[in-house]
Amino acid sequence: MKKKALFLAVGCLAVVAGLAALAGFSLFHYAHSPSGKDETGKIIEILPGQGFSKTTAMLVDAGVILSPARFKLIAAISGDDKKIKAGEYQFSAVMSPSSIISALVNGKVYQRKFTVPEGYNIRQVAETIENAGICSREDFEAAARDTLAVISLGVQEPARTFEGYLYPETYFYPKNTDPAIIVRDMVSRFKSVFKPEWDQRAAELGMTRHQVVTLASIIEKETGAAQERPMISSVFHNRLKKDMRLETDPTVIYGVENFDGNLTREHLRTPGPYNTYMNKGLPIGPIANPGYKSLEAALYPVDSEYLFFVSRKDGTHEFSVTYEQHVNNIRTYQLRRKQPQPEVTP
Repeated sequence: MKKKALFLAVGCLAVVAGLAALAGFSLFHYAHSPSGKDETGKIIEILPGQGFSKTTAMLVDAGVILSPARFKLIAAISGDDKKIKAGEYQFSAVMSPSSIISALVNGKVYQRKFTVPEGYNIRQVAETIENAGICSREDFEAAARDTLAVISLGVQEPARTFEGYLYPETYFYPKNTDPAIIVRDMVSRFKSVFKPEWDQRAAELGMTRHQVVTLASIIEKETGAAQERPMISSVFHNRLKKDMRLETDPTVIYGVENFDGNLTREHLRTPGPYNTYMNKGLPIGPIANPGYKSLEAALYPVDSEYLFFVSRKDGTHEFSVTYEQHVNNIRTYQLRRKQPQPEVTP
């Protein structure tokens, strides 16, 4: 009888052990197997203090996981159900439960993408970032116009904002990123692009870095044709050398609050720090954030005698040396132009 009981007990233990092993294998298989084949990313936002049960329910509703009981069990076994971090995440059904839990524990939040085109100003950059859902336009503008931050990040005087130093590129940030961090990174990128030899070249031209960035921003706004930038630059360099006013529309437009797209003679005759029809020399600062090619063009203009250029209305320009040639070009290319004719001086 004792032997029979012993065999029965051993048999029961074997069955229990087998079932436990089977359950363990099943749980392990579940933890490392995707719940489906749908690769579509689903955005899940975990709020601060949110419980693991609610998080699990959100993942089930999004179709990212199956069997919430097993999902909670594997997290509980490792203690990870108490370690998840708040934030916005992107998951899909092709991810395994263990990889999802790992992402939640390690805070591998979803990185939102935004791209700043060359020639965007602070306001446009702020709108781009807001549209990406990273932070509000108002908060970013405030950070980009923070004079104390300008000083602390070592941007040259007389800069009072980060206009011109928010380098145009593609960036990735999680939702609710501090805009000051974004500004810092964009300025850091600018500094990495602006080569030491460029500062030497600026000194050779008798210009500060801030003046170079200012000129580059004007070049950026004057032409979308990359091959023209050194030529546009030569015109402005030649006018500066001759103490002529730059007379460039984009600077005037930048100085007009709530510009509606219609540049008038009144705008050209209104005094202001960006009105290059009234003031000689460069404006007080950049009017946009220039890219590499415009910065390079500002430093290395082609050797020319051109003093004027006019749009051909196809994205390129016609250049001229004399005022008479310029007037003829205006008649040829801008006869039907609705904007006011440039009040150029020979």
